[in-house]
Amino acid sequence: MQCLVTGVAGFIGSHLAEALLREGYEVIGIDCFTDYYSRQFKEKNIAGLNTQKGFRFLEANLLQIDLKKLLKDVDWVFHLAAQAGVRASWGENFEIYTQNNVLATQKLLEASKEANLKGFVYASSSSVYGDTKVLPTPEKTYLQPLSPYGVTKLAAEHLCYLYYKNFGVPTVALRYFTVYGPRQRPDMAFHRFLKAALLGEEIEIYGDGQQSRDFTYISDVVEAHLLVMKRFYPGEVFNIGGGSQTVLKTALELLPEIAGKNVNIIYQDAQKGDVRHTAADISKAKKLLGYQPKVRLAEGLRAEWEWIKEIYKYV
Repeated sequence: MQCLVTGVAGFIGSHLAEALLREGYEVIGIDCFTDYYSRQFKEKNIAGLNTQKGFRFLEANLLQIDLKKLLKDVDWVFHLAAQAGVRASWGENFEIYTQNNVLATQKLLEASKEANLKGFVYASSSSVYGDTKVLPTPEKTYLQPLSPYGVTKLAAEHLCYLYYKNFGVPTVALRYFTVYGPRQRPDMAFHRFLKAALLGEEIEIYGDGQQSRDFTYISDVVEAHLLVMKRFYPGEVFNIGGGSQTVLKTALELLPEIAGKNVNIIYQDAQKGDVRHTAADISKAKKLLGYQPKVRLAEGLRAEWEWIKEIYKYV
């Protein structure tokens, strides 16, 4: 059985591709290496994949290739490719987000109409909820994104549903809640915090530190995708969270013990588009998929710390 993973050189995509290979699937990975962050990080992410039997890598842009040909023998599509980042999605950059998040998804769905897919799994985001007051947040909560990035993720989610309803493309959307762990993007909070702790730099916090997140470890997110393949519900949306809500200052209190040194924290103005709180109601994923997050925050941060030490050991 063959799987296509878009955005395979990214944080989540590379981990997912590895898991699919371990499960015995063949994997086609595609990535165009956008310049949102260093290509060097992404190449390291897939270095191990490129040596594995059953993996084929294609460096290409979804907007510029023959997608029908690409999907010819594919059974499962895992669409993780996207222009990431809430804070960078304003102003002129919005055009990049509409191209990479909305149009690319539409073109992939259009090609999927004629493919004989078992499933099309779309990587959505908790950003679609915006600054909701309903916490923990169930999937049926009113969706009102607070950032242009969130708008594009929601638009692509809607595209998945309409291609399911109108053309029978078997889509499922997974709304990730603040994924962390080894290979996390350099712009994401824990990567920045742990790197700063390692190098003895100041840790910058946007806002007062009282904001909270539902942090989800990478292996739990990957497991959710494997569960979807076993218990598939086309047309559905699932929250994929870590199972608990943590105030940022509480998470920061773990850093001195993990890093073995004191850290210096400075506070900056809150950024436009950042929501105050997130917390996933994962009861639907538990009931229908059997999803159960396993990795607690302290354990996950220690694993990311070990990775941070390795990638920055020559800095």
